[in-house]
Amino acid sequence: MISADEGAGGMFRRWPFFQRLLSWTKPYAPFERGSREYERYDWNSLLAEDQKDRALMTTIMDGTSYYPSRPEMERNLATFAEHAGLAVRYGCRWTATRRDGERWVLETTDGEYRCQVPIFAVGVAEPWRPQMPGIEDVPHYANTRPAESYAGKRVFIIGKENSGFELATGFLQWAKLIVLASPSPAKLSINTRTLVGVRARYVQPYEDHVLAGGVIVLDASIEHIDRAGAAFRVHTRKADAQSDLVFEVDDVIAATGFTSPIRDLPKLGVATVGRNKLPAQTPFWESATVPGVYFGGTIHQASPGLRKHGIPSNSGGVNGHRYNGRILARNIAAKHFGVKPERPVVPRAEVVSYVLAEVTNAPELWHQKAYLARVLLRDEKRGVVDDGILPLQSFVDGGGPDAVAVSLEEDAAGDIYPVLYTRRAGLIAEETLPPHPLHDFRTREHERAVVAALEGLLL
Repeated sequence: MISADEGAGGMFRRWPFFQRLLSWTKPYAPFERGSREYERYDWNSLLAEDQKDRALMTTIMDGTSYYPSRPEMERNLATFAEHAGLAVRYGCRWTATRRDGERWVLETTDGEYRCQVPIFAVGVAEPWRPQMPGIEDVPHYANTRPAESYAGKRVFIIGKENSGFELATGFLQWAKLIVLASPSPAKLSINTRTLVGVRARYVQPYEDHVLAGGVIVLDASIEHIDRAGAAFRVHTRKADAQSDLVFEVDDVIAATGFTSPIRDLPKLGVATVGRNKLPAQTPFWESATVPGVYFGGTIHQASPGLRKHGIPSNSGGVNGHRYNGRILARNIAAKHFGVKPERPVVPRAEVVSYVLAEVTNAPELWHQKAYLARVLLRDEKRGVVDDGILPLQSFVDGGGPDAVAVSLEEDAAGDIYPVLYTRRAGLIAEETLPPHPLHDFRTREHERAVVAALEGLLL
């Protein structure tokens, strides 16, 4: 493991700008800290085999909020690295990549590293700007000044996603006018009933806009930006009325997102996708165009899965990609090093209760709805075997023996319910189970539905 940072948690020394994360850790939950079930309520701790290294965030937070501060998250990662005895070479920057026979060669500021399998977990933290006349003359979110320096200023923020609303929230007590603008309407997570959209912590600027309190949330394209002496003129065009509006402001900030610093990988054939040009990946987070190159961490959001109901994965956050990482390690161990994973037998009499316990409490399924699934296989010699947590897309598209994949899903109305994907002679069938008001699916009704779906397959 090499890192250009000087220590663990490098990104959290800089962002989020206004300190608090969007991911929570609840010290007091219905399950014991450190248990697998507790992970559903702790979005920020990394996964560990050793009990002493689990739920570390709860030992670091000061209790003023269940959203950790930026320094607390940094300490959380540094503490994990120390406790787990991770051997990391810090201050070592990856500069170039090449192939040498069966090996990959990583050129770095500390020399060359050779490996069979490279995993690039370099984050999505490189500032990205769209093609827009004049935008090169304004600072990016990453270069925002201290909040008090905007006192009495008119501030124009390009972008209406979480980073834009985060800045607006931090400026509310300082700026005399705040404009947030982009062509698409702002989506609020409380309306989408998912993590898609602006999170509730940052909704205050939107309320100020509705109440005409010195914030303007504008659906408009930014045509160009120019200078007017010490001020900026931002030329916009409203999407609905095709009318032009010009704003004269003191500061403009491009909250336009981030990309991943994958350096020369595209020259080696690694294809990229989307506005932010993240590497295209298979369901197991391998480059879709260069076999043997893998990705880790927040870059996993470029492996979209099935996107049922249009809802993306949670792979952009620790709570999601930590489970992807465990699967990735298992897959690489089997595919490249011949280390076969354990597949314990599940007694037939316990299959139904096991399935319903998973959809009720499994953190992997709750954090990665319609993306990860628990898979049970039919083995003619051993009976029913547990194939572990796997990407749902790999089960639906990949083929294999008769089996069932169990996932949790959420529709556009916000209803959460289990889904069974059965595979019989290569054919996939989908069985949707009813939701439950308390999300406890261990009921007689759900038992009957599971028995009906698995009869003749695993039962």
